[in-house]
Amino acid sequence: MVISTCPQPVPPSALLRYLRHQVGLADSALELGLRQAQLEQAPLPVVLWRYGLISLEQFDRLLTWQDQQQI
Repeated sequence: MVISTCPQPVPPSALLRYLRHQVGLADSALELGLRQAQLEQAPLPVVLWRYGLISLEQFDRLLTWQDQQQI
Protein backbone atom coordinates (compact mmCIF):
# COMPACT_ATOMS: atom_id res chain seq x y z
CA MET A 1 0.00 0.00 0.00
CA VAL A 2 1.25 3.46 -0.91
CA ILE A 3 0.02 6.08 1.51
CA SER A 4 0.95 9.67 0.88
CA THR A 5 0.55 12.57 3.25
CA CYS A 6 -0.32 14.88 0.37
CA PRO A 7 -3.73 14.59 -1.29
CA GLN A 8 -3.49 13.72 -4.96
CA PRO A 9 -5.30 15.83 -7.53
CA VAL A 10 -8.38 14.39 -9.22
CA PRO A 11 -7.23 12.58 -12.37
CA PRO A 12 -7.97 14.64 -15.49
CA SER A 13 -10.72 13.42 -17.80
CA ALA A 14 -8.15 13.02 -20.60
CA LEU A 15 -6.33 10.43 -18.47
CA LEU A 16 -9.55 8.52 -17.81
CA ARG A 17 -10.36 8.54 -21.55
CA TYR A 18 -6.85 7.30 -22.34
CA LEU A 19 -7.19 4.46 -19.84
CA ARG A 20 -10.58 3.43 -21.24
CA HIS A 21 -9.88 3.78 -24.96
CA GLN A 22 -6.14 3.28 -25.45
CA VAL A 23 -5.39 0.86 -22.62
CA GLY A 24 -8.80 -0.83 -22.72
CA LEU A 25 -9.33 -0.68 -18.97
CA ALA A 26 -12.79 -1.79 -17.91
CA ASP A 27 -14.98 0.67 -16.04
CA SER A 28 -15.01 -1.59 -12.97
CA ALA A 29 -11.20 -1.73 -12.90
CA LEU A 30 -11.00 2.02 -13.32
CA GLU A 31 -13.49 2.56 -10.48
CA LEU A 32 -11.44 0.29 -8.22
CA GLY A 33 -8.28 2.20 -9.10
CA LEU A 34 -9.92 5.56 -8.47
CA ARG A 35 -11.26 4.41 -5.09
CA GLN A 36 -7.88 3.05 -3.99
CA ALA A 37 -5.99 6.09 -5.28
CA GLN A 38 -8.25 8.34 -3.22
CA LEU A 39 -8.06 6.09 -0.16
CA GLU A 40 -4.27 5.84 -0.30
CA GLN A 41 -3.74 9.36 -1.64
CA ALA A 42 -1.56 7.81 -4.32
CA PRO A 43 -1.26 8.54 -8.05
CA LEU A 44 -3.79 6.59 -10.12
CA PRO A 45 -1.22 5.04 -12.53
CA VAL A 46 0.78 3.65 -9.59
CA VAL A 47 -2.32 2.15 -8.01
CA LEU A 48 -3.45 0.58 -11.29
CA TRP A 49 -0.04 -1.03 -11.81
CA ARG A 50 0.34 -2.17 -8.19
CA TYR A 51 -3.04 -3.91 -8.25
CA GLY A 52 -2.19 -5.61 -11.54
CA LEU A 53 -4.84 -3.71 -13.48
CA ILE A 54 -2.23 -2.56 -16.00
CA SER A 55 1.05 -4.18 -17.00
CA LEU A 56 4.47 -2.63 -16.52
CA GLU A 57 4.57 -1.94 -20.27
CA GLN A 58 1.19 -0.18 -20.11
CA PHE A 59 2.38 1.76 -17.06
CA ASP A 60 5.45 2.92 -18.98
CA ARG A 61 3.34 3.96 -22.00
CA LEU A 62 0.96 5.79 -19.68
CA LEU A 63 3.79 7.77 -18.09
CA THR A 64 5.13 8.66 -21.54
CA TRP A 65 1.65 9.77 -22.62
CA GLN A 66 1.30 11.91 -19.47
CA ASP A 67 4.66 13.57 -20.12
CA GLN A 68 3.58 14.42 -23.66
CA GLN A 69 0.32 15.96 -22.39
CA GLN A 70 2.25 18.49 -20.32
CA ILE A 71 4.14 19.92 -23.30
